Amino acid sequence: MATASSAHALSEGPSVGAGFGRRQVHAVAACYFVASFAALGLPPYLTAILPDLGDANARWAGLLYVVPTVFGALGAPLWGRAADRFGRKRLLLRAQLGLAVSFLLAGWADSLGAFVTALVLQGVLGGTFAASNGYLAAALTGSGLSKALTLMQGAARAALVLAPILVGSLAPWVSPHRQYALLAVLPLAAAAMLAALPEPTADLSVATPTEAPDAAAPLAPLRALYAFEFAFVFATVISFPYLIALVEDRIPGVSPVVSGALFALPHLCYLLFALRVHQAVERRPMQGIAAGFGLVALGLAGHGAADSLTAFTGVRLLLGAGLTLGLVSLSVLAAECAHGRPPGGMFGTLELVSKGGAVAAGLAAAAGNSLIGLPAPLLTGTAIALVALAAATLPALFRRSPRIRWSR
Repeated sequence: MATASSAHALSEGPSVGAGFGRRQVHAVAACYFVASFAALGLPPYLTAILPDLGDANARWAGLLYVVPTVFGALGAPLWGRAADRFGRKRLLLRAQLGLAVSFLLAGWADSLGAFVTALVLQGVLGGTFAASNGYLAAALTGSGLSKALTLMQGAARAALVLAPILVGSLAPWVSPHRQYALLAVLPLAAAAMLAALPEPTADLSVATPTEAPDAAAPLAPLRALYAFEFAFVFATVISFPYLIALVEDRIPGVSPVVSGALFALPHLCYLLFALRVHQAVERRPMQGIAAGFGLVALGLAGHGAADSLTAFTGVRLLLGAGLTLGLVSLSVLAAECAHGRPPGGMFGTLELVSKGGAVAAGLAAAAGNSLIGLPAPLLTGTAIALVALAAATLPALFRRSPRIRWSR
């Protein structure tokens, strides 16, 4: 698999900290993968969970879907700065244990209020993605870090594809509600694995006094990273909530299995091609980001015209190409921006921006769908992607940064 092999070169060269190689990177990615199962696999089943908690028509499903995301976004910068101060490994363990506690509370909640409280705690106490990236950034730099971040995105995509399938397969024996408690064992197992890992070497990511002037200079690239991260998450996530409804509307009688496969197709593209894309964009992330936004815009616009299985497959593959190019290029850009900065704070803020983009996309999708209909989220996402494409293709915006160039 591309994401598995992408870490092969992580232990090569000076970009890897002492005592930290591909085994450690694989371990961090595997821990994030298993801990993500409940967080990513159970929310699609909220409509089945809420009636047992007093919400007969699952009216709160849409709001509760984003509750962990909102509170996770608010807490991420604080936890990131705490990691820089008290230790990245310690705060990564805290995130895994926090998920386990919140999943147990959600699984045994006997009222809607208790369940909502557990979801809030999931957001506040979790933050495993930002914590994992901060941990990796304290041990790796340059190409090694960007490959590790690419691998982490692969773990997220794999969990997004596989987790709902596992939850659905267990549903005949264990209700999705109780699966929260059952799947709490996964972040506990992840914490046990992480306990054996070393504390990353801090001096690889924090600038020395002689490096301070150069490290303090690239303020523009960090702002650009946050802006492109927000826009990319917004443009890609806005099509998620109503995709299945759009497919069923355009292809009457389509099976749920086919709809689910179409939903997963862009994420499978990432899993298959992320390594090759990393090799292509490693020295030119801005070109990769621009190409990613362009393909996302084309893919979303194509969804509006698709009316057959073949057409939907084509536009989903086009969106998958844009998703892969954009995510990998953003990982490369994030690795460049992490140089000379405390990684916990930076990746905590990046997580805030990313989750903010997802929440904004969900709200925009709901509002657009209610006002115009199913094509509205696609039109909005296309517009945002085109605006971001225009910004990414203007090199003058990044002249202040020696790290962001069209070529090297």
